[in-house]
Amino acid sequence: MEGRTISELIPAGIVGVGSCVPEKTLDNHDLEKMVDTSDDWIRTRTGIIERRIIDDSMSTSDLAAQAGLKALADAGLEPEEVDLIIVATASPDMIFPSTACLAQRKMGIKDCPAFDLLAACAGFSYGLSVAAPYVATGDYKTVLLIGAEALSRFVDWSDRNTCVLFGDGAGAVVLQPVEKGYGVLSSHLAADGSGADLLKIPAGGAMIPGDENSVANRLHSIQMNGNEVFKFAVRALPKVAKRALHKCGLTVADVNYLIPHQANQRIIDAAAQRLKISPQKVVSNISKYGNTSTASIPLALDELWQMGKLKKGDVLLFVGFGGGLTWGANVVRWSRSLSSRRDKPT
Repeated sequence: MEGRTISELIPAGIVGVGSCVPEKTLDNHDLEKMVDTSDDWIRTRTGIIERRIIDDSMSTSDLAAQAGLKALADAGLEPEEVDLIIVATASPDMIFPSTACLAQRKMGIKDCPAFDLLAACAGFSYGLSVAAPYVATGDYKTVLLIGAEALSRFVDWSDRNTCVLFGDGAGAVVLQPVEKGYGVLSSHLAADGSGADLLKIPAGGAMIPGDENSVANRLHSIQMNGNEVFKFAVRALPKVAKRALHKCGLTVADVNYLIPHQANQRIIDAAAQRLKISPQKVVSNISKYGNTSTASIPLALDELWQMGKLKKGDVLLFVGFGGGLTWGANVVRWSRSLSSRRDKPT
């Protein structure tokens, strides 16, 4: 049985966007010196040219806090106005306390709930589907949702199949009540645990605690069956996108921008072809940042907003997919006008 769409309650919309990426850039030519690969091979297979990497003084919560503060500034809000913080991440600072609590401290926010959400690269789509109902039901007025990753800390730099893919970064959105007909119109989530072994970090949890053997066998690093993940993503992305659109009575033709998880340019292209959506409507910045997991969608959204390309009434389609296997989509009708931006594009 289909539930009511969020738009039937208090409309919950994105009123602020922010992002943060480390200063250090690692390009394909740098990787040529580290593993048996080439710039041409990486570009052809993934669409990635460079990625950002945190330095030793930073962690996921630092990126999350900086992105969160920028989103609040974009919304014209002070940190003390936040009622709830959700951080979607697959690379937390530690098992506990949550990265959300650590970022909360770094943002100077007190006396509001904060928790992490783990759904791998689908984390932002999952997070938006969790955050919006808190606003829609009136439980909280201001929710700060952050996707943040320091995946470089979990990369096996001797594995050429995975080390070329991942980068670090964070993106954040602020959700508040907006006018009727705008905001998060629908979400659709899915998971299939039978594919759990296709993309994982085996050690570091209760199943394989850290010890000399787990470190020696590099079980604390990302492991991926690239071919199977590729096939899964190409199938899953169009299906979940259409399900989310159907829930709110829209079609692909109504979409102004498709903002997919930035995992692989070939996946993005194949999914867009299956959806029969114009390439001009597909947002991609994977060439600059690589796969930043939960951060990739809000990072791309912030870039689109900062370039002045979004206008009030635009229909945005977010699609995420990743380990679990997990996947999800959200449909958002943009509620902000360009005049609401503090720094207007010239």
